Amino acid sequence: MSAVDSEAREQLLGAVGQAADQLAEALALLTEAFEQLDDQQAERLEEALFRPVQRAYGRAKRAYGAYAERHEMPAPALAAAPAPVPSIGVKGLVQSAVETVGQVEGELIMLQDSLMLIELGDTDLRAGLAEVRQALASVSEDSRAFLRTFGR
Repeated sequence: MSAVDSEAREQLLGAVGQAADQLAEALALLTEAFEQLDDQQAERLEEALFRPVQRAYGRAKRAYGAYAERHEMPAPALAAAPAPVPSIGVKGLVQSAVETVGQVEGELIMLQDSLMLIELGDTDLRAGLAEVRQALASVSEDSRAFLRTFGR
C-alpha cells in the first residue's frame, strides 16, 4: 500500500472515529436529559431518541474498530464524552443532542459521497456507515414530536 493510501485510510478512520465520538456526546446529553425526567417522559425519551442514537453509536464503534483491524491500522481509543451542562434543562439537552446528531449525519453524507470512501473504504465500512445513518434517520423528527408534547 502506498503512503498516500495509508494516509487516506487514516483520514477515513479518523472521520469514522470522530462521528462515533460525536454520537457519544449526543448520548451523554440524552442521558442527562433522561435523569431530569419523570418515569413516563424518560421512557418516551429513551424509546424515541436514546435507543436510536445508542444503536448508531454502537454501529459506528464496530465499523471503526473493524475497519482498523481489517487494514491492520492502530485504532486510537474513542474519546470519552464531556459531561453535559445540566442547567440547560431537558429541552436544551435534547436540542443539543439533536444538533450533534445532525452534524454527524451531515459528515456521514459527505463521507459517503466522497471518493475516499469509494476508493479506500470497503463494503463492510460502507454498510456500517449506512446502518449508522439509518439508525439516525428519524431522530430529528422524533425529537420535535417529543419536545412538542414534553411536559404534557
